[in-house]
Amino acid sequence: MTTITLYNTRTRRKETFTPLDPDNVRMYVCGPTVYDRAHLGNARPVIVFDVLFRLLRHVYGAGHVTYVRNITDVDDKINKRAQDSGRPISEITEETTRWYLEDMGALGALEPDHMPRATDYIPQMIAMIETLIERGCAYEAEGHVLFDVESYDAYGALSGRSVDDMIAGARVEVAPYKRNPMDFVLWKPSADDLPGWDSPWGRGRPGWHIECSAMSHELLGGSFDIHGGGNDLMFPHHENEIAQSCCAHPEGDFARYWLHNEMLQVEGRKMAKSEGNFFTVRDLLEGNWDGGWPVPGEVIRFVFLQTHYRKPMDWTAKKAEEAERILRKWYAQAARGLGTGKPCTGVITALSDDLNTAGAIAECHQLSHADDVATLRHTLQFLGLMGDGVPEWAAAPDVDLSDWEHRLFEARKAAMKTKDFSEVDRLKAAMIEAGVEVRMSKTGVELVPGTGFDPAKLEGLE
Repeated sequence: MTTITLYNTRTRRKETFTPLDPDNVRMYVCGPTVYDRAHLGNARPVIVFDVLFRLLRHVYGAGHVTYVRNITDVDDKINKRAQDSGRPISEITEETTRWYLEDMGALGALEPDHMPRATDYIPQMIAMIETLIERGCAYEAEGHVLFDVESYDAYGALSGRSVDDMIAGARVEVAPYKRNPMDFVLWKPSADDLPGWDSPWGRGRPGWHIECSAMSHELLGGSFDIHGGGNDLMFPHHENEIAQSCCAHPEGDFARYWLHNEMLQVEGRKMAKSEGNFFTVRDLLEGNWDGGWPVPGEVIRFVFLQTHYRKPMDWTAKKAEEAERILRKWYAQAARGLGTGKPCTGVITALSDDLNTAGAIAECHQLSHADDVATLRHTLQFLGLMGDGVPEWAAAPDVDLSDWEHRLFEARKAAMKTKDFSEVDRLKAAMIEAGVEVRMSKTGVELVPGTGFDPAKLEGLE
């Protein structure tokens, strides 16, 4: 069986991945807060862990992997959006969840096995909070329930910070009812105009961190294999998840391997509205960004895969243009690779080395150069870069270039005799300028027009 190695944030080293149960490999990834369109940075963990999901399914079998990615549908940002728009919260969360799944699907991401919504697991959260209070790890104060960080000795181990350092460096809510500034909210009261549920501590709603602990325990158990997310979640979200989960269920290990992806930049700068370089996935798909053209989902995915997940990724228009050009070429080749097959062994080997996606892309280039079209097709499908056929945006236009093929072939035959290839070079350059891929061999010439083919550029060619 293929050996997978992953960098475990918790131990700060690359480790051989050994699942608790090879017949049920379990992974939990923090999902979206559904109040608006997903921005480009939101897509990075989706693509990273989609690749890992595909790899795990390939190695252990599709029926032996359970992937959970939650949906946060109770949150102060959602409440504010509802107040500002005058729309019901349920209507907003339904709409934005649909948007999220459509946009991530356009990037080639498979849907997880489970996508639990926080509002469907309130009873489990309340039960977990009650357990934490009973164990002396949480306390009630002024209608709130807070986790006592001093009750968990290993608090800070994931992020490598001491509690004193975290207090000094973090923006924490200063409240008189907190015993320690780092204590975090498990439950808080809700006013009549906000979502709320009855609980032993009055009508209220859960804090952010408790939902992932409750849902992962319900769906994956007290111990599971992989927990993933962006490195911006390492502290405080993941740190708090570990503390409350290990205190509520000390018989379990919670997550054994922690994976975190680095953040995204745009043209070398942090993506932010204040920088004027902020855009959503939908903006890219529809062409509403600085580049000014619609970027296919496969192209967005390709750009992401070119950078290792633990390195900062820089989105640039130049990268998108180059990715589109490469994919057009690969699709034209892969379209000829019909029949059964399997992904390239080199790609599996690269991904098994801590998700080396850049190495996997390099293997695809080798397949293209070798013209191994069948393996290329199945490899692109495995990587989520190609479906069952060539996407419409990359399909060559239906034009007849047979006369030009004959002309170029005859010019090449003549040049072989005279050793003067100037006419061949001239015709070939004109074809390429017009958006035509030229393939020449001893037996003939094949001209393949791309979607950017401009026949007008051939009209004046004598």
